[in-house]
Amino acid sequence: MRALILILILISFATSDQYTFLINKYNKEMELEAKIIANIATLATKGEIKLFIPNISKVEKKVYSKIFTLVDKCEKSNFVFVKKNIKIDPKCLNNKRLFFTNNYKKLLNKDIYFGAFFWSKSRPNIVFIKNRLRTKKILLPKSYNKFIEDF
Repeated sequence: MRALILILILISFATSDQYTFLINKYNKEMELEAKIIANIATLATKGEIKLFIPNISKVEKKVYSKIFTLVDKCEKSNFVFVKKNIKIDPKCLNNKRLFFTNNYKKLLNKDIYFGAFFWSKSRPNIVFIKNRLRTKKILLPKSYNKFIEDF
């Protein structure tokens, strides 16, 4: 009986370490995502970036606030990163704000997004739509040409 209890305790410790590892891995991916979004937002906007992420989680807020000035309302932002499947408030839609997403289908189907950053097969992907970059007057360095698609 003591051996069984000892085995159960060891298994619980082993799984708790793995769980902690998964949380750390998730944070690392989110930190990488935040840095990539910061780079893109810096290239696309002029001046200070005021980022709005609809329905932002506490973990996302903690990670993104290290890099960005986060705002709690879309109307206060100049860069909007839509990560979840939500409806954008019509008051938020105007030419003053740049919209970016983490969903490739959303990028293709909604003209408000000029680009997307998403994970596919555990790899980060960046895509920009050429005519939307032109419409928004966003000039990217030549090193970003490989991420631009012409539809």
